[in-house]
Amino acid sequence: MRHLYDMRFDEMKAWLKVLQQPGYRAQQVFQWLYQWRVTDVVQMSNLPQKLRDELQQNTRMTTSHVVTRQVSRLDGTTKFLLGWPDGVTVETVLMRHDYGNSVCVSSQVGCKMGCNFCASTLGGMIRQMSAGEMVEQVLYSQRLLDGQDERVSSVVLMGSGEPMDNYDEVMRFIDIVNDPNGLNIGQRHVTVSTVGVVPGIVRLADEGRPVTLAVSLHAPTDELRSSMMPINKAYPISELLQACRYYVHKTGRRISFEYALIGGKNDALQEARKLAELLHDLPAHVNLIPVNFVPERSYKRTPPDRVQEFLNELKAMGINATIRREMGHDISAACGQLRAEQAKRL
Repeated sequence: MRHLYDMRFDEMKAWLKVLQQPGYRAQQVFQWLYQWRVTDVVQMSNLPQKLRDELQQNTRMTTSHVVTRQVSRLDGTTKFLLGWPDGVTVETVLMRHDYGNSVCVSSQVGCKMGCNFCASTLGGMIRQMSAGEMVEQVLYSQRLLDGQDERVSSVVLMGSGEPMDNYDEVMRFIDIVNDPNGLNIGQRHVTVSTVGVVPGIVRLADEGRPVTLAVSLHAPTDELRSSMMPINKAYPISELLQACRYYVHKTGRRISFEYALIGGKNDALQEARKLAELLHDLPAHVNLIPVNFVPERSYKRTPPDRVQEFLNELKAMGINATIRREMGHDISAACGQLRAEQAKRL
């Protein structure tokens, strides 16, 4: 059965043409799915009965269900743990900012990248998420916002999984949520995060999509980065930064470098200086992230005063940098935490 959320607008139009339906039916279906956000084909009242019967018999809509939901009392951050019929679960997070509402989407069930400070990789990678399953994640947040007359204004692919390891489905997902007939979320309001999969960065550069690229760097030397992120053995820092320079050259867009500060591991001022030296010739922004506590890991959070010192050192060396605002700190809002907690209870 076809998943309705898996289809781009052009694919919906072509598929309905095979069913001998006029082109405007695709727009109607997209309106029902993404503007009126119905949950059952029966509700698509302006479609002919024959087409509704066809859709009911041969397509699926929402295939997931909410296993649990947590809401932060501090800032309203809402985390959904979603379950699918094959027994897998993934997390998605709705974050409320002064500038709008952002949804963090998971692109894979688990992750095979093995970063040893992250909960997402616990248990390895189970399977890819389809574009439609990623769309479902956004729609849970949008339906929640509908009651408050608000909308999802941006999407970050920073949940569980490595987006570049599921490249085609991730780009299909972006096309679907970007479509003006649907949710109409601009590509400039979509962030694609990667641990440094160089072929994916090059491919994204060549395609010229105006999304925001976020690269998880987390260390300024190969020795340190390889000890934290196995991907560095395949694509060392010099190769990664060469791909980043290519991306900037092709797109003219600034790159965001994510740097998770871990107490006593990568938060010394000498690391800040080395990081500044690495990035001095790139139009970049460094996002400093005090590492989240994960029970299965031994890492400690960098104290707030050291975080500020690290930031000040970067700025003194001419690097644009900020400390990421922590959201949902009183709930399991970091990637993979809620899923890992549920797995331990089973």
